[in-house]
Amino acid sequence: MEKRERKIMVAIDESEESMYALSWSISNLIADTNNNNKLVLLYVKPPSAVYSLDSAGYIFSNDTIDTLENYSSQLAKSVMKRAEAIYRNFDDTDINIEKVVGTGDAKNVICNAAKKLGADTLVMGSHGYGFIKRALLGSVSDYCVKNAKCPVVIVKQP
Repeated sequence: MEKRERKIMVAIDESEESMYALSWSISNLIADTNNNNKLVLLYVKPPSAVYSLDSAGYIFSNDTIDTLENYSSQLAKSVMKRAEAIYRNFDDTDINIEKVVGTGDAKNVICNAAKKLGADTLVMGSHGYGFIKRALLGSVSDYCVKNAKCPVVIVKQP
């Protein structure tokens, strides 16, 4: 009887912490198990503005908005390339990869994607913020631990 595919979702961003979490996931959750795993890489772009006012109250032109959208797309591609370089280092492991790019508030997009895509485990890196910074800014990983519909593993870089 064949085992069902196990989906490991890793939320990645521009940070070293998320790339470490990806590497950790491959080493600890995928490399030493059967090949019936899928690694889902999720990158979340900030929400795009239809229009936006700057501090002086000017509406940004369509050219400015297009430039920001282009930058956001290029950043997503760059992050995925960095992630690809990490999983290619594990040449002894044939990894089934799915790349997903979402747009919106990171914590909501991550939890919704984990549910929609049927993730068995969600892995996130920790930025290592202290209590006060987390209390003021909020923490995406804290939110996901409390709201994701699957187990969440927070990986802290040594």
